Amino acid sequence: MASGPLYLGFDLSTQQLKAIVVASDLTVVSEAKVDFDADFAAKYNIKKGVLTDEAEGEVFAPVALWLESLDLVLTRLRDTGCPISQIKGVSGSAQQHGSVFWNDTATAALKALDGAGGKKGLLEQLENVFAHPFAPNWQDHSTQAECDLFDKHLGDKIKLAEATGSSAHHRFTGTQIMRMRRKRPEVYKNSARISLVSSFLASVLLGDLAPLEISDVTGMNLWDITNECWSEPLLELTAGSKDAVPDLRKKLGEVPLDGENALGRISSYFVDKFGFSAKCQVAPFTGDNPATILALPLRPGDAIVSLGTSTTFLMNTATYKPDPSYHFMNHPTTKGHYMFMLCYKNGGLAREKVRDKLPETPIGGDQWENFNKAVFATPPLDVASGSDDSSESKAKLGLYFPLPEIVPNVRAGTWRYECSPADGSGLQTAAADWTAEADARVIVESQALSLRLRSQSLVAAPPGSRLPAQPRRVYLVGGGSLNPAIARVMGDVLGGADGVYKLDVGGNACALGGAYKALWTLEKGPGESFDELIGKRWKEEGAIQKVDDGYREGVFEKYGRVLGAFDEMEKRVLKDFKN
Repeated sequence: MASGPLYLGFDLSTQQLKAIVVASDLTVVSEAKVDFDADFAAKYNIKKGVLTDEAEGEVFAPVALWLESLDLVLTRLRDTGCPISQIKGVSGSAQQHGSVFWNDTATAALKALDGAGGKKGLLEQLENVFAHPFAPNWQDHSTQAECDLFDKHLGDKIKLAEATGSSAHHRFTGTQIMRMRRKRPEVYKNSARISLVSSFLASVLLGDLAPLEISDVTGMNLWDITNECWSEPLLELTAGSKDAVPDLRKKLGEVPLDGENALGRISSYFVDKFGFSAKCQVAPFTGDNPATILALPLRPGDAIVSLGTSTTFLMNTATYKPDPSYHFMNHPTTKGHYMFMLCYKNGGLAREKVRDKLPETPIGGDQWENFNKAVFATPPLDVASGSDDSSESKAKLGLYFPLPEIVPNVRAGTWRYECSPADGSGLQTAAADWTAEADARVIVESQALSLRLRSQSLVAAPPGSRLPAQPRRVYLVGGGSLNPAIARVMGDVLGGADGVYKLDVGGNACALGGAYKALWTLEKGPGESFDELIGKRWKEEGAIQKVDDGYREGVFEKYGRVLGAFDEMEKRVLKDFKN
């Protein structure tokens, strides 16, 4: 067991609460988790961690569930033999956008938490401090009317994205607060403070109301990123009138403009009940997406592509170029840097539907075998090498959306187009459907081209090289990261000057990011950045594996020549959808 200082990271997700403890050298010392359905479904009647009201489109979680889970996960952590008294700092992450509504008794109750004797738990001592017993979840889709108002309030959704980093979304906290005020006015009136889920968890551990964190606050549609302050016009919209803005400001509190300073010592409740040191510090908690980029750590110019049921693309960048089709958030540790995020509904499901049209593999065989063979056997854009300039050759471009998509915002459907591979000219609908073998390559290209299109202004040529602008490294995570054919196409389309890598930090990336954040907060030297400190200690061995060379001269450029045509294809499909 480690003899030096330890650092604890939490991840309060939709379905679980995880805790992970690391040493100063980033070695994992202990882990524990609570599965909400397995441990509490009978008590709270939850399914996959939440409750739903389909008639209203509401998805929400009992706050009491999280209080009980915190006691339980720390009990389990202690039972692993973890030397809790050596934990020097605590931080973590939580599901983004969710909100917790405290009443005016919360501050006093948090400060009075008593763990002596271990008799009373968090729930017994805090069950009456909430103006509303439930927290809206990121899956909630009840706020369309509020989203429409947010998108119009500054002029249009482009101006909203320029100000807040995102256009309006159902799950974002500003629209959720606005709906709470309109639908449940007594809850809003009785709310003395509104926390995000991350600052809620930090508050319980701190024994006082913690401020919102500088990265997580940018998932609210209320924070003016460029001017580093609350947006007065959006506060007015949310509060209902200009006169009501001061009250909303009080409910939200002030936001520290950096994420590097500890909030204070851990509550004596956790000292008395679980054996934490009285000197243990609580660092700011952040959202789950920002915490993901801390688990690497992701250096500027690197990109993460999450290839799960959905597709998510993350970059650490110093460039702020917002657009309604994606998200910008403040970086959780590095002032002046941002987290760029793209999120697509269609990912693994879309690839599986194409795969299932190919001949089945023998029972017991790899069900992706024929898909991968088709991808490797099909040249880029299904254009034979050397025929790019032929007037007869046509590059294949497609969109494959079994689910309605966010980026672009269109209905479910499949669209196939063709254009000149030389310059993307002559874009037109394909005369006939393609073979399933051609679809296998084109669907992966389509997903990668969409990522390249929207991130092209954020990448740069590697320093000291003559290579075109591209990510330094492309990291693949999720189930699709295991597929060599997908890795090859991602490298072909996105590049990767230093290659394409499969990243595996287990299922605890967000909790690890939190633990690393606590470590950095307590151990950094003067002016030492998160990337500098963690980068010196983070060991790639066992965590990453190079799966593709990335940039290939000539191939990368082929995709660049049709990128404009891909953009035009999306616009045509979107126009048809709106008409």
